[in-house]
Amino acid sequence: MSAGCHNHDDAVFEGMSADYRRRLIAVIIINAAMFIVEMTAGYLARSQALQADALDFFGDTLTYGLSLAVIGMPLATRANVALLKGASLLAMGIWVLGSTVWKVFFTGVPQAEIMGLIGFLALLANIASVLLLVAYKDGDANVRSVWLCSRNDAIGNVAVMIAALGVWGTATGWPDLIVAAIMASLFLSSAWQIITQALAERRSAES
Repeated sequence: MSAGCHNHDDAVFEGMSADYRRRLIAVIIINAAMFIVEMTAGYLARSQALQADALDFFGDTLTYGLSLAVIGMPLATRANVALLKGASLLAMGIWVLGSTVWKVFFTGVPQAEIMGLIGFLALLANIASVLLLVAYKDGDANVRSVWLCSRNDAIGNVAVMIAALGVWGTATGWPDLIVAAIMASLFLSSAWQIITQALAERRSAES
C-alpha cells in the first residue's frame, strides 16, 4: 500500500548494524511463535482470513531469516535473495486468492470469537515488530522487504479483527473471505515492490 518510497542514493542502508541484527532476531522469534498460534486457531475457527494471516507470519519468519543471513554479502547476492522473497510473497498472494475463491463455495461460518481474540493477539505481536523495525524501514531491497512484510502483518491483523466483527454481525463467512482477498492483494503489491527494487539493484551490481 505504500509505493514510491525507495531510497536509491549511495548511502542506502544495507543492514550492517548490530542493533538492526538484534531487532531482526527478536522479530523472527515473534513471527515464528505467532505462525504456530494463528494457523492452529485459524484451522479450529475455520477462518480463511486467520489462515492467510498465519501464512504471512510463516513467510515473514523465512524472509527475516534470509535477510539476517545475507547481511554484509555483495549487492548482487542480496538482490537475488530479495527476488526470492518477492517470488515467495507472489506465490502466497496467488495461493490465498485462489483458496479464497474456493472457499466461496464453502458453507461453514467461521467462529468470530476466536478470530477476534487471535487477531488481537497477533496485532499486539505485530505492533511490537513494527516498532522494532520502523527505524530501518528504508534501505536496500533486502532491508525494505523486512519492513514491508512487517507492515503487512500489522495491516492484516487489523483486517482480521474487522472480518471477525463482520462475521459476528452478519452470521456469514463473506466478511472473512473479503478480508482474505484484500490480504492477497497486499501480498501481490508488496511482491511487486520488492521484485522491482531487487531487479534494479541487481542491474546496478552487474554494471
